[in-house]
Amino acid sequence: MDKKILVVEDEKAIADILDFNLKKEGYTVVCAYDGEEGLRAALEDKPDLILLDVMLPKLDGFEVCKSVRKTSNVPIIMLTAREEEVDKILGLELGADDYITKPFSMRELMARIKANVRRGAAPVAEVQEQSDENRLVFGNIVINLRSLDVSKNGTKLELTPREFDLIKFLATQPNQVFSREVLMENVWKYDYYGDLRTVDVTVRRLREKLEDDPANPVRIVTRRGAGYMFAD
Repeated sequence: MDKKILVVEDEKAIADILDFNLKKEGYTVVCAYDGEEGLRAALEDKPDLILLDVMLPKLDGFEVCKSVRKTSNVPIIMLTAREEEVDKILGLELGADDYITKPFSMRELMARIKANVRRGAAPVAEVQEQSDENRLVFGNIVINLRSLDVSKNGTKLELTPREFDLIKFLATQPNQVFSREVLMENVWKYDYYGDLRTVDVTVRRLREKLEDDPANPVRIVTRRGAGYMFAD
């Protein structure tokens, strides 16, 4: 089945270029030219990935991202012409999976799209009897590798696919420290090392959902100068 990409971009020339290149790669493309139209398309058209510009009329990309994340874990890549660090971090804090700064290489963008679509495409498996090998139990935390969900004290946590991938990678290799570079390569699955702050922000978001006291984590811990690990 074709994957559907929603492009939310107010500069029609850029939207047209993206539309052309995405269709050439075999994607179905929906374009929206302002934030309100983009939010509506995100909720109604059920895309497999959203390319979301930051500077949009009516609603900016941050507001769109924040609203989408209330009901959907669809992968979101932010497109921005800004270089300010705060803008990049804000997008990630609001739930974006990645960002890329204009002007961007189409080859680089397509590689990121493919990596994120693959990650977001893993379907929830049919309900079956679960064997122990499909469930990781760490006290009040249960990670179900078959249904791709995590629960704490019996309550399912609302994780994005990227957050699940991160906790799965760490928890299946507990008490091992992984550098941000290794996590970027194995969880984000890029052929190069992207912005390593993306790892830090995703860890922080995951701690806020997983830890009793995110400021003093006991599960996803930092080994200063080395990286992160999942403590068993």
